[in-house]
Amino acid sequence: MEYKDYYAALGVAKTASDDEIKQAYRKLVRKYHPDVSKEPNADAKTKELNEAYAVLSDAEKRAAYDELGHARQHGGFQSGGGFRPPPDWGADFDTNAGNDRDFFADLFAHVGARRRSMRMRGEDSQASISISLRDAYQGATRTINLRIPELDERARVVTRERTLDVRIPVGVTAGQQLRLSGQGQPGTGGAEAGDLFLEIQFESDPHYRVEGRDVYETVPVAPWEAALGGEIDVPTPSGKVKVTVPPQSKSGRKLRLKGRGIPASGPSNAAGDLYLLLEVALPPADTERARALYQQMARELAFNPRAALGG
Repeated sequence: MEYKDYYAALGVAKTASDDEIKQAYRKLVRKYHPDVSKEPNADAKTKELNEAYAVLSDAEKRAAYDELGHARQHGGFQSGGGFRPPPDWGADFDTNAGNDRDFFADLFAHVGARRRSMRMRGEDSQASISISLRDAYQGATRTINLRIPELDERARVVTRERTLDVRIPVGVTAGQQLRLSGQGQPGTGGAEAGDLFLEIQFESDPHYRVEGRDVYETVPVAPWEAALGGEIDVPTPSGKVKVTVPPQSKSGRKLRLKGRGIPASGPSNAAGDLYLLLEVALPPADTERARALYQQMARELAFNPRAALGG
């Protein structure tokens, strides 16, 4: 059996608190989430992080794991390079399963053997779900597939796949957790199952940036729209709106649409605002007519954009 260093996987010390472990896990799982990560090993890394967190976030599993780690530090190695667990590690379960078992499975079985005669509520589980910004405005139902390690009646680890339909309520924000009651790990001795906590993540979108409930949208405008002002139609996450561009606007000008950010999710918070960041877009000079118009502007406007720099 090959020893796995779960503390190193999460980048925390062996003395790390529960909060430090949770923060490290959340940071790394965001980085390597397959929906957003460009790392070639994102799937494998996410699996490793989930496995490490499943052990270190549970007091009993962590204690059993630390017991194994202590034995490792005191000569628990076999001549072939493998790792020899403590003498009582295999009590009450089959230790001769060879390659059919792995480190994670043996750790579960070791803990499970101690739990079989106990009535205990199931553990809570952690996962993440990526949604579009529009989902936060309108609400949605998303289907997720989870592969969850569970203990069978003989305290052996089996992996079961579950499909859940998750309702995304209006007004969710990035980092918020949705609690799915009874969808966590099953209880033992007839006790109730734990809960599943889904952390909300927004899918990457080049047009929007989100800060809390406030949303920032880059809006291209033509030079004449910026210079002369006027009404323009702007698509937003909540639908198309008419916006008045003030005359003499420049790139970077910010227009605030109050209450057009992520909607409130309850009476205790208010809707965010939508900020439109104007960006002057130049027509391409890809025809004779377009080039002639640019040349006419150069002659008649006598405009020097570098005058303020002394150019």
